[in-house]
Amino acid sequence: MRAIGFKKFLVGFAFSPNLKANVFEAMRMAHAFDGELVFVHVGNKTDKKESQFNEIIASCPVQSKKISVHWKLGNPVNTLLEASKEFEVDLILLGALKRENVVKFYLGSIARKITRKAKCSVLLLINPSVERRPCQHIVVNGFDSPQTQMTIEVAFVVANALGAKKISLVEEISRSKVAVAVDDDRSLRKATLKKEKLRRQEQTRVKDVVKRLPSNLTAEINWVTQSIFGRRGYSIGHYARVVRADLLVMNANENLSFIDRLFTRDLEHILAELPTDVLIVNTTRNE
Repeated sequence: MRAIGFKKFLVGFAFSPNLKANVFEAMRMAHAFDGELVFVHVGNKTDKKESQFNEIIASCPVQSKKISVHWKLGNPVNTLLEASKEFEVDLILLGALKRENVVKFYLGSIARKITRKAKCSVLLLINPSVERRPCQHIVVNGFDSPQTQMTIEVAFVVANALGAKKISLVEEISRSKVAVAVDDDRSLRKATLKKEKLRRQEQTRVKDVVKRLPSNLTAEINWVTQSIFGRRGYSIGHYARVVRADLLVMNANENLSFIDRLFTRDLEHILAELPTDVLIVNTTRNE
């Protein structure tokens, strides 16, 4: 399918203090896309757990008839990945608080493994809330990559579905591209001109991507481009934090060679210190 939205959501849930908030967030997300929810608990099923979970579902102001709950045993990563394939989901939702030690381990290991191996997109919720908090500003990567066209399209689809009115498209430009020894006014001018030329090229490229999108996706959104010189992944995460974005939309890792496992990848920077909720768009299911 094309990246015109998410229709089937998988939610891995645990009986933690954030259970209600995570469930409510998932219910609202599925409602926004008129999608189907598949809840999966990795652990033993008991009458008490089932009753507690059903009560939370029933108490949510937003309801859906397209809900199923599954109880599975096994390794959390493998079980959720297998479930995402079994139910052919478009998006996996994982929710947690970023400042809890246990959560840091959860996001640092389970989420990293899931985002590397999942054949669908992943949404990491670091600030789940029982009460709805509007999504107002979305930051999306504008990397020069074959995946970026669809990632940007997804960002606009999500913005329309959630009622966000602003999107910042960020192009991260490596400092190595403007590496010029500056030791006098002439070399400084040369470096400045080169930097400005790269900025214009990147902004033109990203604007052309947006212009190719259907007009109904972009008409109601105030979108801007922003060039940043720095390390890819790290810089956009810092930018999202500074502008207090409600959601950061990123490409999934494109390659997972042996070298990728040795060196930090773009998403590793993001997962190491989540700046906000993060949507990782995997285009393999959308082609």
